[in-house]
Amino acid sequence: MIPFKLYTKRKGGRLVSKAAAAMRSAVNSTTVFPILFAVSIVHLLNDAMQSAIPALFPVLKDSLSLTYGQIGWITFAMNITASVLQPVVGIYSDLRPRPYILPFGVCFTLLGVVLVAFAPSYLFILLAVTLIGIGSSVFHPESSRVAYLAAGPRRGLAQSIFQVGGNFGSSLGPLMTALIFVPLGQFSVIWFSIAALIAIAIQYRVAKWYSAQELKPRRKASAVQAGGRRTLSRAKVIAAMTILVLLVFSKNVYMVSITNFYSFFLIDGFGITKQTAQWFLFAFLASSAVGTFFGGPLADRYGRRSIIWLSILGTAPFSLLLPYASLFWSGVLVVCAGFILSSAFSIIVVYAQELLPGKVGLVSGLFFGLAFGLGGIGSAVLGHYADATSITNVMKVCAFLPLIGLLTVFLPKDKELQEAV
Repeated sequence: MIPFKLYTKRKGGRLVSKAAAAMRSAVNSTTVFPILFAVSIVHLLNDAMQSAIPALFPVLKDSLSLTYGQIGWITFAMNITASVLQPVVGIYSDLRPRPYILPFGVCFTLLGVVLVAFAPSYLFILLAVTLIGIGSSVFHPESSRVAYLAAGPRRGLAQSIFQVGGNFGSSLGPLMTALIFVPLGQFSVIWFSIAALIAIAIQYRVAKWYSAQELKPRRKASAVQAGGRRTLSRAKVIAAMTILVLLVFSKNVYMVSITNFYSFFLIDGFGITKQTAQWFLFAFLASSAVGTFFGGPLADRYGRRSIIWLSILGTAPFSLLLPYASLFWSGVLVVCAGFILSSAFSIIVVYAQELLPGKVGLVSGLFFGLAFGLGGIGSAVLGHYADATSITNVMKVCAFLPLIGLLTVFLPKDKELQEAV
């Protein structure tokens, strides 16, 4: 394996140029784990900062007298910003890769975190989370492209390493609520500015490696490949992409129903404290992070379609039982659901990248954007539905979402997909 420090050297003369060319050749055929771990760590820091927002909801609901609907709109503002901008960033990066946009994007997240700490009202919270959404819109498609470039032949594993950092970061939200936000209050979010500064420093190093890659020739080669070897018809590709979008809808709306409202469901239904409810939510998110790591390697070995099928539809038995279970079994079921469901997203991204070769940025931006956007819309709708009915009804309705996984049967088989790319 080539040491990470070698990737940061750039244009020091003819001898260095030859070394850089040799490194690029090695990167084409090997998995560059130092880079994958670097973007995974930044993903952890980025999503930990994002998870601070829903983690604050129990505190903000009391301090700012928020309704469930307003809580949903806060998530909507953050997620829809990222949803709209991520495909734009992805398309732009396909045409003109800009490696140093990676550290620049985290600066928006830093500003948002600082503003959350000082925000005196609901409107300031909306502005702060919009800035965090802008930071995510830059981070996800570009970092996913970096993971693709560093993957070598192990794309499923590479996307899982990248994703597992984000899921572990998200899982920290409930711990932050129980250990930091409830005891110390809203201003304690300011400590996450340190995480943002660390992320900026790591992204600067990753950007130096990224800028050393021969991006344009690689992109052109992919385009030729897409045009010369595609066997799937345009209609089949469109149908497959539509199904993948519906699967992302199923996964992310169910995830947001748990992330935003499960703790309230436990508090209202079982009378437990805010801190205790957050430990249940942490168990769900931690199991999701573990499931993410296993999804990619299993897909590399057993096929993308099979693991997507298992991940989405396999969650249904647990989600359907969850609203009717006792407190203990609710915890068991939510952990099982999180572990199985979370393995899907990284595989869906890789599957879509193989459906549309040569458009890594577009696909990454589109699906990360969809994940954020659908989660945001789902949060707003579910919040108002909870105000109109009850939290219990939200959990019962969302329990049916994993059944959308039945649509996986209509996806092209892995053999067809490999022939197409």
